[in-house]
Amino acid sequence: MVTGIGVVVIGRNEGLRLERCLASLAGCADQVVYVDSGSSDGSVERALGHGVDVLALDMSIPFTAARARNEGFSRLCALVPSLRYVQFVDGDCEVMAGWLAKAQAFLDEHPAVAVVCGRRRERFPERSVYNQLCDLEWDTPVGEAKACGGDALMRVEAFTAVSGYRPGLIAGEEPELCVRLRARGWKIWRLDAEMTLHDADMTRFGQWWRRSVRGGYAFAEGAYLHGHPPERHWRRESRRAWMWGLHVPLATLVACLLVGHWGLLVLLVYPLQILRLARRGSRSQRENRLLGVFLVLSKFPEMIGQVKFLLDRLTASKATLIEYK
Repeated sequence: MVTGIGVVVIGRNEGLRLERCLASLAGCADQVVYVDSGSSDGSVERALGHGVDVLALDMSIPFTAARARNEGFSRLCALVPSLRYVQFVDGDCEVMAGWLAKAQAFLDEHPAVAVVCGRRRERFPERSVYNQLCDLEWDTPVGEAKACGGDALMRVEAFTAVSGYRPGLIAGEEPELCVRLRARGWKIWRLDAEMTLHDADMTRFGQWWRRSVRGGYAFAEGAYLHGHPPERHWRRESRRAWMWGLHVPLATLVACLLVGHWGLLVLLVYPLQILRLARRGSRSQRENRLLGVFLVLSKFPEMIGQVKFLLDRLTASKATLIEYK
C-alpha cells in the first residue's frame, strides 16, 4: 500500500513498549525507520524482527531527541524520496488505529497546515499521580495551536524548509520547531481524534521532579531563542518559575528578618494560588486540586532548570540530558 507517509520512531531500552509501537504501525506507512540511541535490551533486534529499517546513532556525539528525529528523517527520505508526510513518534507510544489516515486526510484538505496532532493519552494513568498529571497535560485544546508534542504528522515540505529540529536542544524541541514553522506562515492543528497511547512509567516523585527541572530548562532556552516580540516564546513561563520558585521564598526570608516569625505569613500566597488555580479549572474537583498543587509545586524544579540553563550559558557548557526514566 502506497500512503505517502513515512514514520520515524525513536527510543532506547523501551522493551515491550517498542513492540507495541512497531506493531501498531504495521501496514500503515510506506516506510518505518527506528532510531536507536544505545539500547542494551535488544531493542535493535526487536525492531529488525518487525522488518523496519534501523538506524543506530553514533553515541560519541551528544544525544538529543531532536538529533535522533532529524537523523531518522534523513534516513527516511533517502529510502523513500517521494514521501509527502512524516509521522514522528516516541518508542514508548502506540499509534492508534486510523490515526494516520485521518491526519493525512486533514493535511490533504488543508494545504496551509504543516503539523497535525491528536489526543495523546497515558496508558496507565491510574498507576500513579504522576502518570495522571501527564495524561492531563496531553489534553490540550482542539483546533489551531501554537505547538505540538513529540507525536505528530508533519508535511515533509515544511519540515525540510526550516531544516527540521534544532539538534542541540535537550527539551522543548517541538514547540521551538513550531515557532519557526509559524514564522514561515504555516499552521499547527490539533484534531479531536485519538492519536497515541503513551507509557510514561512515572511512579516516583523524583522522576516528576527531574522532568519538571527539564521543563524549566526548556522554558529558559525557548525564551532565550524566541522570547523577543512578537512571539515572546515561553517568557511568561520563565517569569512564573522565578517568581514562585525564588522571589516568594526570598521575600519570606526578608520579611522574617524584619518582623520575625510573622514573616512566614508571606508563604500563604502558595495555598491561595493553589486555591485560585483549582477554582478556575474546568475539570473534576479532584483533578483541579491535583493540577493546582502540582502547578505551584513545579515552580521550584522549574526554577532550578532556569538556573541550570543560565549557568550553562555563562560557562559555555554543553547542555546535558535531564532524564527522568
